[in-house]
Amino acid sequence: MPLSAYDLWDDGTARPAADLAATGPGRYRWLHFDLADPELADWCAAQLPGIPGQALLQSETRPRCDVFEDGVILNLRTVNRNPGAKAAEMLSLRIWATSRTIVTVRLRKTFALDAIRAECSTGSGPGSPGRFLYRLINGLALHTRDVVLGLSAATEALEEMTEDGALPAAEALKAPRRNVLKLHRYLEPQREALLNLQETGVQLFSEDEQLHLREAVNLFTLSAETLQSLTGRLAVLRDHTDAELARQMGRNSYALSVVAALFLPLGFLTGLFGVNLAGIPGAESPLAFPVLCLSLLGLGAGMLLVMRWLRLL
Repeated sequence: MPLSAYDLWDDGTARPAADLAATGPGRYRWLHFDLADPELADWCAAQLPGIPGQALLQSETRPRCDVFEDGVILNLRTVNRNPGAKAAEMLSLRIWATSRTIVTVRLRKTFALDAIRAECSTGSGPGSPGRFLYRLINGLALHTRDVVLGLSAATEALEEMTEDGALPAAEALKAPRRNVLKLHRYLEPQREALLNLQETGVQLFSEDEQLHLREAVNLFTLSAETLQSLTGRLAVLRDHTDAELARQMGRNSYALSVVAALFLPLGFLTGLFGVNLAGIPGAESPLAFPVLCLSLLGLGAGMLLVMRWLRLL
C-alpha cells in the first residue's frame, strides 16, 4: 500500500485517490511508496512499464535522469534530516514521472516530499507534474544548501583558529572533511542529472516551470561548487597542520639531540672516574670531587660555546 496517493487537478485541487491505478481522473496522479513495501514489486509490474518499474525497485541507486518513452526516470539524493542521523548520509529518492503519473519511492523519510504530502492532505497541491517536480527539487536543494553552509561555517572557524596561531585537533579536521567528501560524491552527478532533466524532450514543464526548475538546479550547482572549494580549503588546512606538527617534532628532536650531545662526554667522564680501580687521579685528595665538578661545568660551557660558534644553537 502506498504511503500516500492523490489525484491533482490544474487548479491545485488535491483529493485522495479512489484506487491504486497509475492514472486517475485529475490532471495527474501522485503515488508515494516505501521501498520496503512487500506489495510494491507486484504493483510496479502491473501498473508501470518494465524498465521504470525495475528502476523504482533498485536497492542501490546513483543520481540519474533518463528518458523512457513519454516519461522520465529520475534518481535523486537528499541530505538526511531524520533525528539522530548524519546529514552527510544522503537518502535516495526514486521517481517515475509522466504527464499523467508521478510515482515516488523512498527508503527513509524525506522531508521535502513530506511537505508536499502535508499540503495535499489539506486539499491543495502542485497543479501539474512540472510544478510538483520543481517544488520537490527546490526543497531538496534548500535542505542541501543549509548543510553545505554549516560545513562552510565550520571550515571558516578552523581557518580563523589557524590564523590565530592555534592548531585544530585532528578530529576537528577529520569530521568536516569526511562529510564534504560524502556530499560531493553525490551532488556533482546529481547536478548533471538535473541539467539533463532541463534538456529532456519530454513535455513535463511549462516555460514558467522551466524557469523555476533552473533556479532549483542553480542551488544544487552552487552547493556542488562550494563543496569543491571546501575540499581544497580543508586539504590546505590539513597540510598546514601536518607541517606545523612536523616542525614542532623537529624542534623537539633537535633540542633532545643538543642535550644528548652535551651530556655524552660528561657521562663518559663521570663513568670513567666512577670505576672501582686503584690509581684514579685525586682518589686521595679531599679537593678532587669539587675540582672534578668544576671541570665538568667548564667542559659543558666550552661545548656550548663551540656549538654556538658552529651555529648549531
